Amino acid sequence: MALVEMVMPKMGESIMEGTVLKWLKNVGDTIEQDESVLEVATDKVDTEVPAIQGGVLKEILVKEGDVVAVGAPIAIISTNGEDTTAAPAAAQTPAAAPQAAPQPTVAAADAVAKLDHPASGRFYSPLVLNIAREEGISMQELEYVPGTGKEGRVSKKDIMAYVESRKNAPQQPAAAPQVQPQVQAPAAAPQAAPAAAPAPQAAPAAAVKPASSYSGNVEIMEMDRMRRMIADRMVESKRISPHVTSFVEADVTNIVNWRNKWKNEYKKREGENLTFTPIIIEAIAKAIKDFPMINVSVDGVNIIRHKDINIGMAVALPSGNLIVPNIKNADQLNLNGLTKKVNDLANRGRNNKLTPDDLAGGTYTVSNVGSFGNVMGTPIIMQPQVAILAVGTITKKPAVIETPEGDLIGIRHFMFLSHSYDHRVVDGSLGGMFVRRVADYLEGFDVSRTI
Repeated sequence: MALVEMVMPKMGESIMEGTVLKWLKNVGDTIEQDESVLEVATDKVDTEVPAIQGGVLKEILVKEGDVVAVGAPIAIISTNGEDTTAAPAAAQTPAAAPQAAPQPTVAAADAVAKLDHPASGRFYSPLVLNIAREEGISMQELEYVPGTGKEGRVSKKDIMAYVESRKNAPQQPAAAPQVQPQVQAPAAAPQAAPAAAPAPQAAPAAAVKPASSYSGNVEIMEMDRMRRMIADRMVESKRISPHVTSFVEADVTNIVNWRNKWKNEYKKREGENLTFTPIIIEAIAKAIKDFPMINVSVDGVNIIRHKDINIGMAVALPSGNLIVPNIKNADQLNLNGLTKKVNDLANRGRNNKLTPDDLAGGTYTVSNVGSFGNVMGTPIIMQPQVAILAVGTITKKPAVIETPEGDLIGIRHFMFLSHSYDHRVVDGSLGGMFVRRVADYLEGFDVSRTI
């Protein structure tokens, strides 16, 4: 007769909320443990959320389209399928307050008082922060608000109860002005940006105007959710990072010949394709070890140097959108391991099977624009990284070949490397030397190696 609360799971180290895309089960449906119950979208990836326990879906607490913080309740599961809503409530609620069971009035009563110590580092949902801002509650004061959510988080009911207690208790606001004049003024400045943020979000809705609003014979198409997210990320990256791009042309004849020698045997032995991408990633990982200040991110005035080398690779989806999973600790994998990892991420990306962890934690990114027949490109940096490399198509060109007997003209395979970097922390010398070092590793590829 137990009721189990299903919460929004944590789906990656930097993911703090998710958008409910679709409920796969209806109220009253029987579900098995680990069976998918709903689809959730994050700023990293779309994924299905499994049931934490088998039973009957008793109640759905959030609607499709709602943005839900990690740890917030999303559904109630009855483990035996019976209508047991009243029983647990009566068991958990004191006899003197039976009417308080449907609503956490006990928590509301607790919220009148403040915590003895501030809950520093606690997560607050955007809704709670908006209410606090509107009610003039500073972050210092918010840290003393008791929370009834998971890990002591403040829910909407907690903050509303606290707001009511401030209004009814004149002695409490008296303490707040001592903090607010110092904190609220600077707090109001950063909040001005989020206040203005809804304007860009309104653009997609405003863009879907009747065809008569446009001249000529046109078709009006609204961006899908992923395309809007990509658009926001690209604009944000160009706003944050002053982009500079350096170009190097690499002679990859040795790599082409080596791959032609091994690709059929590798396909027969491993059942997988041997592409140029793992070879390029191997060269990038080596160059990062030579120039570790490329493997950094920026947080305000701090530069964070990452000791792990997690190289992201842009994957084109059938929808035309792009997604960037990354290979963790790429420098610790041999060429065979890199090949298998590249093929695995590419296949799962195209089949929408990537997990949030596949997309989290990248420290450097490579984009293969050559797969579209492009000679070169000027890629946009994946924030908060500071650099990205685009590799162009491999083309045959006549070139001067130096030999002991003299210079000769021969046919060689060349590829352009385009390195975009954040000029706030990566100067032209570092950005240029890095891409040149990648080219050196590609040109010096050992043709005698096996895989």
